[in-house]
Amino acid sequence: QVQLVESGGGLVQAGDSLRLSCVASGLTFSRSDWGWFRQAPGKEREFVAAISSGGHMRTYSESVEGRFTISKDNAKNTLYPQMTSLKLEDTAVYYCARSSVWTVREGAYDYWGQGTQVTVSS
Repeated sequence: QVQLVESGGGLVQAGDSLRLSCVASGLTFSRSDWGWFRQAPGKEREFVAAISSGGHMRTYSESVEGRFTISKDNAKNTLYPQMTSLKLEDTAVYYCARSSVWTVREGAYDYWGQGTQVTVSS
């Protein structure tokens, strides 16, 4: 059974940094591509960042480019986004997801975590 469990969310102030974690089990972590998505209140879920199975390719949405860094630790089966210079508009539920192909398209991700809430206050 595949499980993705996010953690690390919380309430932070604008300008702060935060690192989320996503621990995966039940699949071969190192052979999968991984992504982070988020859903703000009243909005559709959107792509945030992705990293390839080998870690050589990374891509980010324009809204987080330069502020977020996606990484993973294959030994720990864990995916991270390091989020810096957080803004009010970063407030959302953040989800990790797995894909068998390199893509930013949400529909191609077949396994999802339950999400973790990040709230940025002024």
